[in-house]
Amino acid sequence: MSNFFPINLNIQGRKCLVIGGGKVAERKVESLLQCGADIYLVSPKVTQNLEKLAGEGAIKLINREYNPDDLDGCFLVISATNDQQVNHNVAYDCLLRNILINVVDDPDKCNFTVPSVLRRGSLCIAVSTDGKSPILAKKIREELEEHFGVEYAEFLDLMGEIREQVMRDIPDEKKRIMIFKCLIDSGILDLIRKGNKELVSKQVAECISLGFIIK
Repeated sequence: MSNFFPINLNIQGRKCLVIGGGKVAERKVESLLQCGADIYLVSPKVTQNLEKLAGEGAIKLINREYNPDDLDGCFLVISATNDQQVNHNVAYDCLLRNILINVVDDPDKCNFTVPSVLRRGSLCIAVSTDGKSPILAKKIREELEEHFGVEYAEFLDLMGEIREQVMRDIPDEKKRIMIFKCLIDSGILDLIRKGNKELVSKQVAECISLGFIIK
């Protein structure tokens, strides 16, 4: 099997179908919810958490066995049942329709796999083994969690605000790049980690001023 091509998908408001109602399906639903998907869940039985999400209107629950018509309008499908025949049928039907399909723990039936993901706000670090060892991917992700703390989320929100200002006010591309490098290298991340907001503001101002001082 060839390597999978890494890609980030915008699934905001897209119809995404999860087939299965167990703990694995629950984890997949939670991941899709974080990305704003329009989630449909098909399963005759579901966990209490999935039932709660359906009751709250967060997902649309269809309490029955899978039917190929469930694929109508789907952008992405995850099959997470413990029935190999059902998973096979779902994969076959999706591939016929050119729909993105992931069958949990069966990469040969997938046209995409789901990496182990570390999120810190807008920072997303994905670890993939092309489906060969999800446990190793999880282990590596857990090791990364020790190095990338919650301060990265705040730092990226700040960088997003500054980027808008710099792109608007400084037309020179070389100056913009210089400012962005200064922001990354100036120790702002460490100041955020220490909670020193006053010095953060000072460092930001100094970096931005480079775009106006240097000709």
